[in-house]
Amino acid sequence: MRAYERFLKYVPVWTTSDETSETVPSAERELDLARMLAEEMTELGITDARVDDKGYVYGYIPATPGCEDKASLGLIAHMDTAPDASGKNIRPRLIEDYDGEDVQLGDGDKVLRAADFPHLKGLKGRTLIVTDGETLLGADDKAGIAEILTVAEELLNGDMPHGKICIGFTPDEEIARGAKHFDVEGFGADYGYTLDGSAEGEIQYENFNASTAIFTIHGVSVHTGTAKDVLVNSQTLAAEIHQMLPESERPETTEGYEGFYHLVSVNGTVTETKMKYFIRDFDRGNFQKREERLRQIAAEMNEKYGEGKVEVEITESYRNMREMVEPCYQLVEYALAATRAAGVEPDVAPIRGGTDGARLSFKGLPCPNLGTGGYAFHGVYEHITVEGMDLAVKIVMDIIRQFAA
Repeated sequence: MRAYERFLKYVPVWTTSDETSETVPSAERELDLARMLAEEMTELGITDARVDDKGYVYGYIPATPGCEDKASLGLIAHMDTAPDASGKNIRPRLIEDYDGEDVQLGDGDKVLRAADFPHLKGLKGRTLIVTDGETLLGADDKAGIAEILTVAEELLNGDMPHGKICIGFTPDEEIARGAKHFDVEGFGADYGYTLDGSAEGEIQYENFNASTAIFTIHGVSVHTGTAKDVLVNSQTLAAEIHQMLPESERPETTEGYEGFYHLVSVNGTVTETKMKYFIRDFDRGNFQKREERLRQIAAEMNEKYGEGKVEVEITESYRNMREMVEPCYQLVEYALAATRAAGVEPDVAPIRGGTDGARLSFKGLPCPNLGTGGYAFHGVYEHITVEGMDLAVKIVMDIIRQFAA
């Protein structure tokens, strides 16, 4: 079975994670796909395929004779889809021999425009998979799952020598909890790759250092008729705080290795307002300076408006995996060689976000990220090609071959 055929089986399963939930997994619906995958893995002949009590799926393929002493390799993807767009009632459409031009998505007003996504011209002649414009597609990361199990099937039905291959599928990656309960020791891999990137040929071993800051701003509410020199509007203070951060250091004004402050949400009244910020930077020192700047802003506001008016709580989310992957740089070199062997130009670039691989790397499993062949994740314009998925499978197969050489 080709990877896209598996992908089309997984897409209809609603697996959107829920950031408001405290359960593990965050949404019961994620277990529907987890059980489906464990059953399929068993049917393929994957050893010890199972769903654990937290919704993680594990299994492994034993090393072929003579390769028992080779390094064991983990292949990891996530089951949930992002809350940014609906992941329910997904209706994918295949467009064979795509012409590289605009695509009308369903019956609505959504159009996948080549002007907005210039890479579409390079997909001409391929089979394109798109949404109906009402939901996301789910290639992030059901494409990665499909590719991993296609690799597994090829290994189990073929004669290529390989070391032990460990397979893991996580819930809740999209809400930054995917690796939290991952059993690295029980997984049994020496090294790993997440298949959670975009275009085939992507190789990523750097990601943002990340934390979340919550400002709580306390105001004083009185009748507006007697408000002079008494009323303190917490929303006004919130606006002032945001203006104390540089406009040039926001997601919409940065790229590459540039860090930012991202105002995610503001909710409040005169009496109390809460602001949520994402803090991101590749450089650890600069990242810490960003965190300290928010603490300074809180202190400056309290000095101006009175002690206790502004509180800030900062919680670390993940760190840049480069410091854990770089000592194992052969992982990147294998991926580079495999990508070139597949006839694809490698794209080594930092992830302007996070991935399970970041946390897994700091839990003792060095874990770069590979492309799956998809584009425009987290929205209704998400798309992927059949051929890109095939190439992703080919790249992983060659990485496994190199590990066993």
